[in-house]
Amino acid sequence: MALALPLNKPTMTDNVTQMWDKCLQIIRDNIQAEQFAAWFEPIVPVSFQNNTLTLRVPTQFFVEMLEENYCSLLLHTFNRVFGQRINLAYACKVAKEVEVTMAESGESAKLKTAAKIVPQALSNPFQQVPLEDIDPQLNPRYTFENYCCSTSNKLAVTVGMAIADHPEVKTYNPMFIFGSTGVGKTHLIQAIGIRIKEQNPRMRVLYVPARVFESQYTSAVPKGKVNDFINFYQSIDVLLIDDIHELAGKTGTQNTFFHIFNHLHQHGKQLIMTSDRRPVDMDGMVPRLISRFKWGMTVQLDKPDYDLRRNVLIRRAAQDGLKLSDDVLDFIATQVTESVRDLEGVVVSLLAHATMMNQDITLQLAQTVTSNTVNVTRHQLTFEMIAETVADFYNLDTDQLFGKSRKREISDARQLLMFFAKNKTQLSSTNIGLRLSRNHATVLHACKQVEQRMGIERKFREEVETIEKQLKSI
Repeated sequence: MALALPLNKPTMTDNVTQMWDKCLQIIRDNIQAEQFAAWFEPIVPVSFQNNTLTLRVPTQFFVEMLEENYCSLLLHTFNRVFGQRINLAYACKVAKEVEVTMAESGESAKLKTAAKIVPQALSNPFQQVPLEDIDPQLNPRYTFENYCCSTSNKLAVTVGMAIADHPEVKTYNPMFIFGSTGVGKTHLIQAIGIRIKEQNPRMRVLYVPARVFESQYTSAVPKGKVNDFINFYQSIDVLLIDDIHELAGKTGTQNTFFHIFNHLHQHGKQLIMTSDRRPVDMDGMVPRLISRFKWGMTVQLDKPDYDLRRNVLIRRAAQDGLKLSDDVLDFIATQVTESVRDLEGVVVSLLAHATMMNQDITLQLAQTVTSNTVNVTRHQLTFEMIAETVADFYNLDTDQLFGKSRKREISDARQLLMFFAKNKTQLSSTNIGLRLSRNHATVLHACKQVEQRMGIERKFREEVETIEKQLKSI
C-alpha cells in the first residue's frame, strides 16, 4: 500500500534507521507509553528504496491496528520526517528467510481515503512457506495456567488438556466448543494451541477467527489463488477456528472449508472450532459441514457459576495488583453473571478509579462501577451484611461470631449466620466455612440444626423469622 505525501525527495544516502528513529520520537510524544510499547516498539525499518519505506511488523493484525487507530498520526509523522511522496509497505516474517507483505488484507479504506493509497502487486502469503515455521497467531496470555476452572467448564477444560497433552491421539477430533459470548471459548482453544506448540515446537499450529478465514478466501478468489489458499490450510497440523458460525450463508467459503476439513481429518490432523450455538442450531450452514462438526467431541461452555466468577475476579485483581475485600468480591460475583469479559471489565474500571482517581475500592464504588456494566439488583445480601444483622440481633460483636467461643448464645448466632449465608447468598458451604475458620461439614451441620430447632422450638423460630425480616429490609 502507498501513502501519498508532499513531494520533497531525500537523498538515497539517508539512513533509514535514523529517519525511523525520528518518526518514533514524534510518535512517542503523542501517545501513551503503553500504546507506544505495544504497537511501535516491535516495528523494524527494513529499507527505503525507490521512494518506498518498508517496515517489518510481527503480524497482519499489527497492520489493521496501526491503520485503524494511528492513521492521522502516521500521516503527520511521515510528512514531517520524510517531507515527500513515499510508498509505505508493510512486511511480515511468516517463515524463515521469507518476507511477504500484507497484500491480502493490508488495504485500509481509512488510509486510502486519507492518503490516496496505491496498492502494490506483492507476494501471496500462501506461496513458498516452509512447512517447519509459521506464526501460530496465539496470544501468550491465553494459557491453561491463566484459565479459571469450575464445574461450569470442567468437561471442556479436561478434554482440551487431553488434546493438548496428547495431540497424537485423535479421540476428540474434531472438538466443537459452543457457548454464549464471554464464557471463555477463545481463551480455551488458544490455551490448547499454546500447550501443543510448547511441547511440539515443530508442529504447525494456527489460530484463525472465521471472519479472517473468510476475508482471506474472498481475497484469493479474484486473484486465482484459491488452490494456494487451500494448500496452505491443508498443511496445518492443528487448526483452531474461532466463531465458525460466522461462515453461515457464505456458501463458497463453506465449500472450500469442507475440502480443507476432509483433508485434515483424513490425514490425522486436529481441528478445534468454537461457536455461539450447537451444530444442529447453525442456520445457513451446509448440511455436510454440520454433519462433520458432530463427528468428534461437542462440548458446551456454560455461563460461569459463582465460584468461577469469584476466582476470575481474584486472579484478574492479583494480576493488576488490586486487593479486593470479600464483600466487594461477593457483590461483583453475584451481580455480573453472564460473561467473564464483563467481570474483567469491572476489575479494569476499579483499577482506573484506584490509580487515576486515587479512590479506595469500597463496596459503594464497586456498586457504582458494576451498575455501568450490568443491571444491578439492589439490596443484594453479602456475608458481611448477614453477620452484622445476626450479631446486632443478639447484642454481640461481629468478631465474636468469627471466634472459637462455644458459649450457647454465640454458638447459636454463628449457626444462624451459616444458615442464612447458605440460603441467602450464592456462597458454597466450603466458602462459608473458610470465612469462619470451619469446614464445609460444620456448615452443613449448622444448617441442619437450625432447621430442626425451628420445627420444635417456637421461640427460636420467631427469632429466625425476625432476623429474616430484617435481612429483607436491608
